[in-house]
Amino acid sequence: MPEPTPLDPARFRATVGGQTVALYTLRNRHGMAAAITNHGARIEQLLAPDRDGRLGDVVLGHDSIEQVLAGQASMGAFIARFAGRIAQGRFALDGQAHQLSRNDGPHHLHGGTNGSRFRVFEARQTCASSVEMALVFADGEDGYPGTLSLRVRYCVTDDNALVIDYAGLAADRPTIANFTSHAFFNLSGEGGSSILDHVLTVHADRFLEVDAAAIPTGRIDRVVGTPLDFRRPTPIGARIDGTHEQLMKVGGYDHTLVLAGGEPGALRHAATLHHPGSGRVMAVWSTEPALQLYSGNHLQGIGKGGAVYRPRTGVCLEPQGYPDAPNHPHFPSAVLRPGQWRRGRIVYRFSSLPVRL
Repeated sequence: MPEPTPLDPARFRATVGGQTVALYTLRNRHGMAAAITNHGARIEQLLAPDRDGRLGDVVLGHDSIEQVLAGQASMGAFIARFAGRIAQGRFALDGQAHQLSRNDGPHHLHGGTNGSRFRVFEARQTCASSVEMALVFADGEDGYPGTLSLRVRYCVTDDNALVIDYAGLAADRPTIANFTSHAFFNLSGEGGSSILDHVLTVHADRFLEVDAAAIPTGRIDRVVGTPLDFRRPTPIGARIDGTHEQLMKVGGYDHTLVLAGGEPGALRHAATLHHPGSGRVMAVWSTEPALQLYSGNHLQGIGKGGAVYRPRTGVCLEPQGYPDAPNHPHFPSAVLRPGQWRRGRIVYRFSSLPVRL
């Protein structure tokens, strides 16, 4: 299979909503590269070597800004102001009720209609391997209280990792915040192929039970004896079509796994994804308390090179806080007070196994 062609920055140069969109290519000394557009601060291409040193594109994405605008809104995007769902788009803070926009049926999803995935960030490439992006959410946008300033930094390191550092500041009023990266991974390097043969390990012993709308019920269950137990390496497809009610409610995996061990806010190893065919391995490190596992149950559309994206051709491993946290007092708080930052780091580190297991 030939190595992929780097994306053409000219196909991402545009003006959207009066703001300039561009594509920023980051490289390390060993050939690994990432292409990031400031529309949604999204990862459009990520080139990582297989066991023979051949580069492959391991994320789903698009060839041009026109495809981005017409495609799946979350694909590759950095998610803010709030990753995941908020039931009925409602929450109360300090005794005051807030009604958010409803963009997922009656619920609020990924920051709403004006969330970061629809916005153009200010961007500055600081060196060959790093780009910084910034965005300000105004008080009242999508119903959120308070001004929130967001900074995101992408860096490709010489140990073949893509590092995402982020920080959100509550500028003037109490608010809520939850951030993540919504990259869709396919370590085969073939964007239209199934991810069911990918072998997943997640260091989580509990998960958030969800209802049929993928909203947490508030119950935190143990993974033991369920298809959500990935504490040992398991193919994603091994149990995905079983009859467990949690899988049947959402058509596969779309669940928050509660990470075990580690100090709050400390960087820890959250998960490992392995593609036996190519030998590629991706280790996920994070400072967040949980990991959203999404098996691409509703994927569709045309992507890079004309690849057809279908359900389960990409998998998301999204470190984040708990979805719907403002409505569950026993969940870790998502509240930010004026002058308070929510900071985090996500690391996707790539390696390979020399032989096929």
